[in-house]
Amino acid sequence: MMRFTITRRQFTGGASAFAAATVLAGSLKAQQPSTNEQVRRLTAKLGEAELLETDAPRTPIWGYEGHVPGPELRVAQGKPVAIDLVNSLPQPTTIHWHGIRIDNSMDGVAGLTQTPVTPGETFAYRFSPPDAGTYWYHPHNRTWEQLARGLYGPFIVEEQQPPPCDQDLVLMIDDWRLGDNGHIDEASLGSMHDISHAGRLGNVLTLNGRGEQDIPVRAGQRLRLRLINAANARIIGITFEGHVPMVIALDGQPLDRPFAPGNNLVRLAPAQRADLILDCDQDVGAQTSILADTGREKLRIGRFVYHKEKRERPNILTDIPLLPQNPMPGALDLDRAINVDLEMTGGAMSAFEAAEYKGKRYGARELVREHHKIWAFNGIVGMPQSPLMQIPLGKTVKVRIVNRTAWPHAMHFHGHHVKEVAHARRTPLPYWRDTILMERGEEVTVAFLAHNPGRWMLHCHMLEHQAGGMSSWYEVA
Repeated sequence: MMRFTITRRQFTGGASAFAAATVLAGSLKAQQPSTNEQVRRLTAKLGEAELLETDAPRTPIWGYEGHVPGPELRVAQGKPVAIDLVNSLPQPTTIHWHGIRIDNSMDGVAGLTQTPVTPGETFAYRFSPPDAGTYWYHPHNRTWEQLARGLYGPFIVEEQQPPPCDQDLVLMIDDWRLGDNGHIDEASLGSMHDISHAGRLGNVLTLNGRGEQDIPVRAGQRLRLRLINAANARIIGITFEGHVPMVIALDGQPLDRPFAPGNNLVRLAPAQRADLILDCDQDVGAQTSILADTGREKLRIGRFVYHKEKRERPNILTDIPLLPQNPMPGALDLDRAINVDLEMTGGAMSAFEAAEYKGKRYGARELVREHHKIWAFNGIVGMPQSPLMQIPLGKTVKVRIVNRTAWPHAMHFHGHHVKEVAHARRTPLPYWRDTILMERGEEVTVAFLAHNPGRWMLHCHMLEHQAGGMSSWYEVA
């Protein structure tokens, strides 16, 4: 039985705590570039984090500005962003701006859209995010290791007219594999067992880089919560005891019809996000738990701690607000779409007999022994020389994904959002996502309009599965 180490942090109160707009440590509101471009420096470097109880040893981590999560970057929709990545790590790195429909040269994929930034070097990222919403940034070179060490942060693109809320909070959930000394278990990084099974699953859960967070609220407040699953591989369900959250956006894209999740459980695969509206309708002085369902047990990762006084004028409304729609590309032409199949194979308990790797065919045991690979897309292991699909600009694509493995996979499409248009066992879900959770044995068809030119990666965001062969790319031209 996996043992989780979860700590409890006591609420200290105080008027200043209630004035805080976020519970992220070290948050930074990005200033907008003007005619004289204002460049923000983001340094990836070594640091320490208080992942366990206060009197426990601090954990050495890799973080942006030495913190985990890294600085909370908030920018305006459609406005230019200028960020210089400074690499002070002992190995090359990049930044991928996850979920943003970005220019291809700024996507941050080492070996596909840019060369990795070597230690001591700087790389200039320049882009204008077209869509408001909740996104995040993380490396795309040795991601399975660098993310596990803490290298990630939230990236928020604010609407021109956001819904009225008393607090707008980012909640980044992660799990860590720590040893008895409180340090990251480095010996297990990239282990073949993790690669061939569920991926790297930790034994410590954190909320915004802490073992547990107390979030001060007042009765009558309305909260906007931005949930981000930053784990390497763990699917995490979040519940808010005593409250009924309403989902208003998924993976940054607003919903036409907000909904209350079943059993009030918001389930997120690695890299997925959800924006929620939550009304603080408990009594003054209440303390209610934020619970994380790990798939084995439910653990408390935070609490809402109610002030002794209500909000003077309650901000609880009858209707849940609709976010303004983002400028997504036009309607899908499903009748004349390009059809592509993507079959997932490999892994423990369902390994293929043989597959192609770098143009040569290998048996499964040989792939594991010599190349540390065990997963394939369409019988090909790792990034192929030719793209999975070549799509003329402006064409609709339908990708039928079949999971023939014994494990779930979080399929992430770079450069585009996709929408379910067919499912083998249920009605398709009408949501734009950049990361699709594929359960074992599941078959789903997703579609998108190829509007963003370039060479784009698609891969499993259970990062050990990506490292073990579940990666490919497609080209829009």
